[in-house]
Amino acid sequence: MSTAEAWQVVVGLEVHVQLATKSKLFSPAPNRYGDRANHNVDVVDVALPGTLPVPNAAAIDLALALGLALGCTINRRSTFARKHYFYPDLPKGYQISQYDAPILTGGAVPVDGRLVPLTRIHLEEDAGKSLHGEGDDASYLDYNRAGTPLLEVVSEPALTSAGEAERYFRALRRLVMALDVCDGNLQEGSMRADANVSVRRPGAPLGQRVELKNINSPRFLAMAVEHEAKRQVAELSAGRAIAQETRLWDAERRESRVMRSKEDAEDYRYVDDPDLPPLVVTEEQIARVRAALPELPDAKRDRYVGALGLSVEDAAALTSERAVAELFEGALRVHANAKALANWVKNEVLAVLNARGLESATVAQVITPAALGALVKLIDEGAITGKVAKDVFAELAAGRGDDPVRIVDEKGWRLQNDDGALAAALAEVVAANPGEWQKLVDGKDKLLGFFVGQVMKRCGGTADPKAVGQLVQQALRTQRG
Repeated sequence: MSTAEAWQVVVGLEVHVQLATKSKLFSPAPNRYGDRANHNVDVVDVALPGTLPVPNAAAIDLALALGLALGCTINRRSTFARKHYFYPDLPKGYQISQYDAPILTGGAVPVDGRLVPLTRIHLEEDAGKSLHGEGDDASYLDYNRAGTPLLEVVSEPALTSAGEAERYFRALRRLVMALDVCDGNLQEGSMRADANVSVRRPGAPLGQRVELKNINSPRFLAMAVEHEAKRQVAELSAGRAIAQETRLWDAERRESRVMRSKEDAEDYRYVDDPDLPPLVVTEEQIARVRAALPELPDAKRDRYVGALGLSVEDAAALTSERAVAELFEGALRVHANAKALANWVKNEVLAVLNARGLESATVAQVITPAALGALVKLIDEGAITGKVAKDVFAELAAGRGDDPVRIVDEKGWRLQNDDGALAAALAEVVAANPGEWQKLVDGKDKLLGFFVGQVMKRCGGTADPKAVGQLVQQALRTQRG
């Protein structure tokens, strides 16, 4: 996609994926979000003299899992380097990362049926966090995040629009969550994207790129890329050059601002870390990690279409988040009507999430798999109508119970099939509408639905529509002789 007829947008993404390990990358301190400031800190994290980093084996396994899923080349020997820069929240004065010998190279992320090529994926530690209180004349430092294990997933400059960048981010997020590599929590910053954006004339070499830093939302990523591309087109169209710089995206104002001049690799003065030997990956490690890989989102989507008979659209919606797929599959174990369950998840459950402004990962807050399966089973058994089912779902979604059967029985919402009760209700409806009944007897068959609806209404919506229809037809045949 181009921002204007004569320009093309080129985007490369560097996505930082926080690994779901119990401890940090080089220390035994807990890797946990939300604790009080400076609570999860080890002597290694704050670089006290005499401390030595020790690589986290679980983090290496997670890197291998993502590499296998994305078809990367696993480098049997990789090294750690010191990346030097000076910020108050970086106690050592350098970040331990990987530079010229990363653990993973190549591979691709599947997006919309095509493979977006990757340059590399490397391990690195996160920095701490500077806190700036409003009205304070000082900043505070929280080192809980220092040493948090990250994978940096670096794509080739192969994305061609803001929308494609957004879909790439979402596809990668689905994958790392399915693998249990990362919890995908965007509010907590578990995934953050840096976007390198440039524009060029069709067929021309790549333009000067500008980096957009630390964006933790697919939607905001799309906004930022679109804004930056338009800004660059405006600058170039006015005859001005694009500066190599890093910019911050302000989601509230929907604009970017300059953060700093963009550094090149030599500015970081990379050197091999003398405290860490080369990281050697064995064939046994790779085989063990490969054997433990779960079903990946694309394979799950294809299975839903092929084995369960779902549409591609429904299968895509169900596999958009791991939690959504788990809800669907859990409900399927209770009641094996895949198409009906898919409709309920897509049209009712996800609608509640959207209305509440919640992420799909929080779907368990709306309904449990057991409750969803039981609810659809009640419909298919003819125990309740579709209208009543929505009332039951509203009770479940509001937290007023977790058992559809109990709610139906307590509310008296089961379908009535008692011929005597339905006949009595029909008699009352006929008595209240003698003129309409006579018109029906005389041949105005369009009134048949009116009488079925009135009987249903008199029964509080719990009468079996099919049984009511048959009863009205029988009474009509008797009346007509």
